[in-house]
Parts: sequence; structure tokens; C-alpha cells
Amino acid sequence: MGKKSRVKTQKSGTGATAVVSPKEMMNLISELLQRMSVSFEGIREDFFSELMAWAAECGASCDGFEISNFADEGYGLKAARDIKAEELFLWIPRKMLMTVDSAKNSVLGLLYSQDRILQAMGNVTLALHLLCERANPSSPWLPYIKTLPADYDTPLYFEEEEVRHLLATQAIQDVLSQYKNTARQYAYFYKVIHTHPNASKLPLKDAFTFDDYRWAVSSVMTRQNQIPTADGSRVTLALIPLWDMCNHTNGLITTGYNLEDDRCECVSLKDYKEGEQIYIFYGTRSNAEFVIHNGFFFEDNAHDRVKIKLGVSKSERLYAMKAEVLARAGIPASSIFALHCSEPPISAQLLAFLRVFCMTEEELRDYLVGDHAINKIFTLGNTEFPVSWENEIKLWTFLETRAALLLKTYKTTSEEDRSMLEKPDLSLHSRIAIKLRLAEKEILERAVSCGRAKRLHFQKQLDEGAPLPLYEESDIALLENADAKLPIILRKLEDDERVQEEMNLAQIKPDAACLDSSKTPILNGQCKDLNGTQEDPPGGDAVMIESEAEKHDPSTKRTEVEPKVGGK
Repeated sequence: MGKKSRVKTQKSGTGATAVVSPKEMMNLISELLQRMSVSFEGIREDFFSELMAWAAECGASCDGFEISNFADEGYGLKAARDIKAEELFLWIPRKMLMTVDSAKNSVLGLLYSQDRILQAMGNVTLALHLLCERANPSSPWLPYIKTLPADYDTPLYFEEEEVRHLLATQAIQDVLSQYKNTARQYAYFYKVIHTHPNASKLPLKDAFTFDDYRWAVSSVMTRQNQIPTADGSRVTLALIPLWDMCNHTNGLITTGYNLEDDRCECVSLKDYKEGEQIYIFYGTRSNAEFVIHNGFFFEDNAHDRVKIKLGVSKSERLYAMKAEVLARAGIPASSIFALHCSEPPISAQLLAFLRVFCMTEEELRDYLVGDHAINKIFTLGNTEFPVSWENEIKLWTFLETRAALLLKTYKTTSEEDRSMLEKPDLSLHSRIAIKLRLAEKEILERAVSCGRAKRLHFQKQLDEGAPLPLYEESDIALLENADAKLPIILRKLEDDERVQEEMNLAQIKPDAACLDSSKTPILNGQCKDLNGTQEDPPGGDAVMIESEAEKHDPSTKRTEVEPKVGGK
């Protein structure tokens, strides 16, 4: 006999037994918990004037812009006057910022001193700090907190059917981990808040629901920034009120932290006329990162890319030789690289890897012990110096085949995705997911096309007996001043290395306004969120992930930002 299904029963007023399903019970519990959450009277735009007044009182700049609604992009900053490119138009003093340090000096401080997860995870600390201050009617940050969105468009807010659109995309595992780990974190801190003696005074005991934590996680994940501490000795995570209203566009970093004046400063990305929206650049993030961490898809993303994992098999006969050549070039024998939306779709590092990956034993010996072997390593990522025509044919054939195989993992075609996007009743989250799925396919399709074209080109070179460009030792001078031709071993892995770190980091060039030694550039869009990838937290049931504040060397004095969701 099969097991009997279990149901909850309760006595009605007439003595009859009413059946309540587990799902109904959960809905009732959820409804009850929702009633206990903190809320404010009115909608967020009702508090914008209060935010501006508070900012002015704290010494922030408020005369060059105003908060405005920009339809599909949501709220952003609108120029209240003409603003010139590189003009300093916005600054926010430290006393306005919510930071890990301010959390340690708040009601959360006692728990922080005892909980090693909070001590190790600045982003988790910031999320709980935000919830504590939201529940405190006398919090100095209320003018800011009241203007935060009531919900977000991060995958934490996706319905099941909306998440299904992400199946087969490279974002799906991170999205599933994000939700699972956030739920496990909530369970851990729910227990801590209700049992830990140093949590007795927290204003969260009677108002800490999963929706609360999901909101706090998304607020931090979409807005967290790295700034230097007051003494400049290290970096810490922070929320920067008002500045985090700026939306994203392509460009360069224009925000920095001025330690001398102890404030965040932002110069204009370009000339803005009165009435135009003021944008900032979040960083060289892929659309997968934007969707996962910021909750939007950026149509004109010049830095979009998809991950591709490649490695030399240890069982291969030539493994040791290939690994040695790669090591001399500063490239691991197994790594996660990226296929880019640009032309060509591969970086110098990936080109170098593929060349070594496809080398014959004779070619490997030439790069290990042949004439000028050490200097020839410099040319591995240079398109002007093929190893051989056969090697070029092999590597582009491999790339074409690999990209084509990746395309086959998707359940829909690009044409089907485009048709779905034409449906007027498609939800925003579904639209975001399908756009991401389509963008990945288009990058792979371009890689297939490029691989085919390159393969045919080099096959023609081989068939016609074209002379192979020969490396001359004097040619090394040609490599010194062109970034695209820099020797591989003289620079760090670019996007490929950051993709290996789950594409959470990106290389940013500081803007001219931040070159002053007293200013630390704030690099937008690089802080890791709270989703986590570890399966087991240190000493608890929650799943945590090390914040970028702890991962980066504070001596660099660079702060990294992951500002706002598109559509604030």
C-alpha cells in the first residue's frame, strides 16, 4: 500500500473538521509574517524631497540635478542645468554612507562582535544593518531607506516560469544558487536573531521575514560599493545614497573617493544639457552579470561575453610540454575564458591558449628550446605571428566546432527567441531572461561564423603556399606600445581571468579626475553579491560567500561598485 497523504485539520465552530493543505498553511504563515514587516506610508517618490533635503543638510551637492522617472529605466538623475564633461557635479560625504563600520557602531555591533560570519562577510553585515535601520524610527538613514525600491528585478524576484527561460543559459546555476543560498542565509539568521543573547536588542525579532531579507540582499547586491576607510588603510563596503540613483551606460569610470575631503565624488561622463539624464559607467560587466546582480539587461553592452571552459587533458601525451609553454606565457593549462560580442570574439589570451592547445610536438619544441624560444612566447597572442598555417586552421576549426556545440545546448533557436520577445503580454522578468538567452546565442553564432571564416582564410593561405610571417627578434619593439600586441607574460589575464572568478570582476581604467593621489576611484559593478557559491558556511547552516572587500588587496585603494538596478 502507498503512504497516505498527510493533511492538517482544525475544528470549525460547528465541530466539523476543516482540511487545510500544506500549501494553504504556508500561504497563511506567509501572510501572517508579511503583516509584521516594516513599511512606510506612501510610495518612494513621496520621499525624494526628504532625501534631497537630508543630503543638502549633510553637505552633499544637490543643485546640479534632480531625481526623475525615465520610463523603462526607472528613476535616475536629471540635469537641472547644463553640465560639462568631467565637471564635478556630485559629492556625498562619508556621514551619509551606510558602511560596515557604521554597522559595527550600531545596534548590530554586539552581534557583529560574536558572529564570525558577519565579521567575514561585509555584504551580509550591510544587509542586516539596512534592515535594523529600516526598523528604527530614529535612524539617520531613514530619508535614504524610504526611497529604496519596495522590490527588485533581480532573479530573486523571478517566478518559476520566468526562471525557466534561463534554462541552458550560463546564468542559470548562479541564479539557482542565489535563491537557494539566500533562503539558507535567512534561516540561519532567523535562528540567530531569536536565540543569540547579543541579538536581544535588535529591532528584527518581531519583523524579520524572508521577503525582508530578500529585499535587503537585493538592495545591497545592486548598490554595494567599496570605499576606503577613513584612514585609507583598507577598503570597506558601503551604500552611497543619492549617487546610487544614477543609471548605467557605456563609458569610463567617473566616480572616485576623495580621502582628503572624505567624500565620494563623481564627475560628468560627458556634456549634459539641462533636462537630460545623467549616466555613470558601472564597469565592464557581461549581461549575465547585469541580470544576476543588477536586475536588468543592457541592450548596447560593448562588454558582453559568454564563458567557455577549456583545458589541456592531463592524459594527453603532450600535456607536460603544452603546460610548460602555457606557464611561460602566464596562462593556466585549464581555465575559463570568454567569447566576446566584439570582433574578433577571442582575446589575445584565448588565442595564445588555442595556439598552444593545437600545437604539434615539433612546434612545442620550437617554443621551448628552439631559436629565440623565450622571446617567441611573446608572440603567442599576436595575430600577426601564426605558429603555422596548419595550427591556425586547427584552432579556428576547434573554436567553430566548440561554439556550435554550445549552441545546441539551448532548447530554443534565436528565431524562436525573437518571436517570443514580440509578444506584448510577456512579463518584464521573462523579457529580461529571453533577451539574455538570445544575446548568448548571438555571441556563439558570431564565434561560429568567425571561426569558419578564419578557417577558410588560413586554408587558402596554406593551399596557395603563402609565406608564413617570420618572427624576428627586432619585432619585439613592435609589441611594447600597442595594448593589443603586448606580450602575454607582461600583463595579467584580462576578462578570461575574471571570468574564471565567475565573471564577478572586471578590469576598469580610472578616470582622469581620480588620478590625484588623494582620490580613490570607485569602480562600478564589481562587488560580489550575497548569493554565494559555497555549500557549507563556516560554522552554521547558512551559505555565505566572501565579499570583494575581503578578497581585494586594500593596498590598491580601489573601491568597487555594484550600483543599482535598472529601473529604480
